[in-house]
Amino acid sequence: MQYISTRGNQDRKRFCEILLEGLAPDGGLYMPVAYPQVDDATLTRWRKVYHEQGYASLAFEILSLYIDDIPADDLRALCAKTYTAEVFGTGEIVPLRHLQDGVWIEALSNGPTLAFKDMAMQLLGNLFEYELARRGEELNILGATSGDTGSAAEHAMRGKKGVRVFMTSPHGRMSPFQQAQMFSLQDANIYNIAIKGVFDDCQDIVKAVSNDLEFKRKYKIGTVNSINWARLLAQVVYYFAGYIQATEQNSQKVSFSVPSGNFGNVCAGHVARQMGLPVDKLVVATNENDVLDEFFRTGVYRVRGTADTHETSSPSMDISKASNFERFVFDLLGRDGARVKALFGEGLSKTGQFDLSADPVFAQAAAKYGFVSGKSTHANRLDTIRATYEQHGMMIDTHTADGLKVALEHLTAGVPMVVLETALPIKFAATVVEALGRDPVRPAQFEGIEALPKRVLVMDADVPAIKALIERECV
Repeated sequence: MQYISTRGNQDRKRFCEILLEGLAPDGGLYMPVAYPQVDDATLTRWRKVYHEQGYASLAFEILSLYIDDIPADDLRALCAKTYTAEVFGTGEIVPLRHLQDGVWIEALSNGPTLAFKDMAMQLLGNLFEYELARRGEELNILGATSGDTGSAAEHAMRGKKGVRVFMTSPHGRMSPFQQAQMFSLQDANIYNIAIKGVFDDCQDIVKAVSNDLEFKRKYKIGTVNSINWARLLAQVVYYFAGYIQATEQNSQKVSFSVPSGNFGNVCAGHVARQMGLPVDKLVVATNENDVLDEFFRTGVYRVRGTADTHETSSPSMDISKASNFERFVFDLLGRDGARVKALFGEGLSKTGQFDLSADPVFAQAAAKYGFVSGKSTHANRLDTIRATYEQHGMMIDTHTADGLKVALEHLTAGVPMVVLETALPIKFAATVVEALGRDPVRPAQFEGIEALPKRVLVMDADVPAIKALIERECV
């Protein structure tokens, strides 16, 4: 399997090259030259693999279609090392919880940081350590987080040989629990940087540093954000696992509702669907920062500035520049790299938006690719959390509530709807208390986490200053 850039650079690279690289040299995102195709016979075999051998074996089956420069035995061992009951708290790894007729919640938050990001980040940490040891090299990871990516990355990378993590986050905009999960880490290879701004400022810093090819190569800069194809690829696996659990026969279709900010999670669903997974709808659920919902309703992709990015009670989705959206648009436009570059490069930098409403391809977003969308507000969140608890005895977090609220607007008779869980409620306790008048359950290992000593630098959104920090720490 080889990979190319969404922006037209046709240099073909293997998986382990793009694993450590992050963005392509032309600023695009890596994509496979073609999606491996899965037929009914393969689905039947994978269904048996999942039920008899478990999630790790299913992960190996799917990942091996995209990774051919890691020996099969090594890749199988990496999957087995990653997806264990010890790490994820259950041998099922991603069990489905039945909510009501035709609606399921896929539990993705059983990992060490209680968020779905662990599903990919734990694998990414093991892949990094494996490949760096094989090369005898080091890697400096520069990341941006709106909440859960940072803690998942740091917990996956802490103590890993040859890896440093420089994680930027929006100062004061994460929940106290999220901040504590990151800032309380004292590991020498972990650097927390609170940026005075919003998540998009953090993401812009990562892209600016990654686009400085001389600096990137000198300091061996890599990424753990979902711009890294390896992370998105790992997420494809739980779409297949959710499908297998929600159906008894391969011909039945399933819809997925995905709380969406940066478009990485739902983009993994797009990849699964393109491979041949029988997906009916991919429901994009946004909060008040509704740049993605606006596009799927109108065809206009309009980036908001810092002042217009709302601070909400589902803060991990407080994003107005959806990095992974470029991957879908690449497919939507028939993989026309030059046009993608014009839209996401020169176009967005000049006008902050582009409009595909009059282009015939826009209708394909729903008709050909299955995308629909909707928006959830703070009031909706409270109502959904309250109704889910009162009617079903199930407590959900704010982001999952956004996904469920929009899912219920897009139900189709006879088609199971699987809502992807984002995090456990304890990570956003204040809003859960507002909705229910009671605290969510706190796992024992996180008792008193907010009171632990913190190790964090507060900095301006200044690319040269971030580069200088990396230079100092990498001497």
